[in-house]
Amino acid sequence: MKKPEARHSDVIVVGGGIMGASSAFFLARRGLSVRLIERDLVGQAASGTNFGNVRRQGRWLHQLPLSLRAHAIWQRLPELIGEDCEYVKRGHLRAAYTPEFVDKIETYARDARDCGLDLEVLSTNMLRDRFPYLGPEITAGVWDREGGHANPRLTAPAFGRAAVREGVDLMENAEVTGVTRNGGDFIVEIEGRGEFRAPVLLVTAGAWGGRLSAMFAEPVPIEVAGPGMAVTEPLPYRIEPSISMAVGTTYETVYFRQVERGNIVIGGSTRGPASIDSKRAKVIPGHVIGQMEQIRRMMPAFARVNIIRVWSGVESYFADDVPVMGPSGTTAGLFYAFGFCGAGFQVGPGVGDVMAQLIATGATDTPLAPYSITRFAGYRPG
Repeated sequence: MKKPEARHSDVIVVGGGIMGASSAFFLARRGLSVRLIERDLVGQAASGTNFGNVRRQGRWLHQLPLSLRAHAIWQRLPELIGEDCEYVKRGHLRAAYTPEFVDKIETYARDARDCGLDLEVLSTNMLRDRFPYLGPEITAGVWDREGGHANPRLTAPAFGRAAVREGVDLMENAEVTGVTRNGGDFIVEIEGRGEFRAPVLLVTAGAWGGRLSAMFAEPVPIEVAGPGMAVTEPLPYRIEPSISMAVGTTYETVYFRQVERGNIVIGGSTRGPASIDSKRAKVIPGHVIGQMEQIRRMMPAFARVNIIRVWSGVESYFADDVPVMGPSGTTAGLFYAFGFCGAGFQVGPGVGDVMAQLIATGATDTPLAPYSITRFAGYRPG
């Protein structure tokens, strides 16, 4: 392959979260020259501020092939990128309070088995034997022994460093001010640094992805919000799995995990406001109080635990709770992977692997039809 000019590469990736960093890494491993552009620092936005759940269950069934592909990559992190990112495979429990949601999670477990995900249904007695610390309202659960959790602050930067070692040209603090297409190339203009060219453009810009897709006549109804996260004082290490609830309201949707240092990381419940202009999300004190009410419902022993820090991030959502992923419907050479609706951390490495395969070979063996941006073809903003 002819060596590209300094400002020309085979692929430009815009957005340095876990999707972009892992895509750049896998593209480079396939022999392509890649430029990864991030407006701030790799992993600084939603990829670094999420809960860190490496879960497979609870996803749309059509997303399980992607999730299972990602799962295989998580097992190989030290081998692939030289770091484990504090990933532990100690199980994921999805529990329920009411008969309605017990039935839903049990049905999901049966259906998921046909998609290659083996889950164990736990009756009330089995649940009490295995997790005696859970609240009395919890009546059943579904157990994924292969689930786990990791440190999101470490993961995207680790993929970024690994990508650089593979030859990726990483540009941080690089604000994209324009994207056009001229002939066979996309021209990406970066404030203060000039223009960069490539025949392939991959947009992995998270909450900002819709602004870039709109430049190519593909506006999308993306919304942003700030998920509430909290961490407690360190406690004796007792809880190995991540634990979440299957419930009927966002307010009740909470989850927690304990890290080996002893702190309990808490997420879920009511979201706060966020802005793609200011790049900020707000933590609402009342939301934190409500979150803790629900956590104590799940785990009564947390009644007297102290919160030492809260945070949020700018996350993107679609009304159908499905991301955009795959080729553009209007422009050859343009690809997308953004809008993962608060559930992108686990699938992130799989997204990178899939997009690299798709771009390098023209096809992928992981189904992408549900994620096509063309489902929004009739959308008109405003």
